[in-house]
Amino acid sequence: MSQPALWPLAPPSLSPARSSDPREPVLDWIDTHCHLDAPEFDVDRPAVLARARAAGVRLQVVPAVMVSQFDAVRMLAHAHGLAYALGIHPLFVDRAADDDLDRLAAALARHRDDPRLVAVGEIGLDYFVPGLDAARQERFYTAQLKLAREHGLPVILHVRRSADGLLKGLRRIPVAGGIAHAFNASRVQADLFVGMGFRLGFGGAMTFDRALQIRRLAVDLPATALVLETDAPDIPPHWIYHTAAQRAAGETGRNEPAELPRIAATLAALRGWSLAETAAITRANAFAALPKLAGAETTASLRATA
Repeated sequence: MSQPALWPLAPPSLSPARSSDPREPVLDWIDTHCHLDAPEFDVDRPAVLARARAAGVRLQVVPAVMVSQFDAVRMLAHAHGLAYALGIHPLFVDRAADDDLDRLAAALARHRDDPRLVAVGEIGLDYFVPGLDAARQERFYTAQLKLAREHGLPVILHVRRSADGLLKGLRRIPVAGGIAHAFNASRVQADLFVGMGFRLGFGGAMTFDRALQIRRLAVDLPATALVLETDAPDIPPHWIYHTAAQRAAGETGRNEPAELPRIAATLAALRGWSLAETAAITRANAFAALPKLAGAETTASLRATA
């Protein structure tokens, strides 16, 4: 049964990066999760970054997914004024070597004073994709929680049909909070994550009319629990989503950080907030979830004014 009164969404043509008054500045947004190192961006990465800046996305967090990416992610962050996280993604655990955990530990120790290194991530559990080694995922997840605790860093969590398993690990190995990325679990599970100091990531999936559970969470959770993300190049919003047939025909439907303000307009409409309120609230939440972002933003601002 549809609930139109719950979802008073802005029209698809809305361009929310700017106020309707052209004299007012572009709002400041933080994309708390995007994979700008992905090969999908190899052909036009500078243009992607320029579009993000023009849209008001001033800061982006780029989580690594495997050890071989660590240097590239760090160099990308330093070259373009971004923030980054280091970790081993559950979908890449099966191809990871056992000593990759030692390499992660060494990288975290080597770069612990880097203001752009803001978290351990992307880590977690994935019980959706068939054929993955659940026991190996859990071992890597536990080990990475221990590293996060050792270094006093928050974590960026991959949560796909795995909320209970992730919460179990966090009860055993408490960490300094973080972000449960692309959150799509129950309200009870959401409250448990929030109670452990986590913020929950909302992005392109929230823009679909059929995403009733995600939208309900976006409406009902405390304002302090919400952060925005794109997961670029993945999880496209409805206006750039491509069907399987379109993708097979070569139409990628690639997501990118410049889409974040329009994604934010969905959250604003759901909550009854202005865009300025949405930007301010989600920025504050991002800084609370990832405290070292403040240092990354300061150094990014210095780069921009140099």
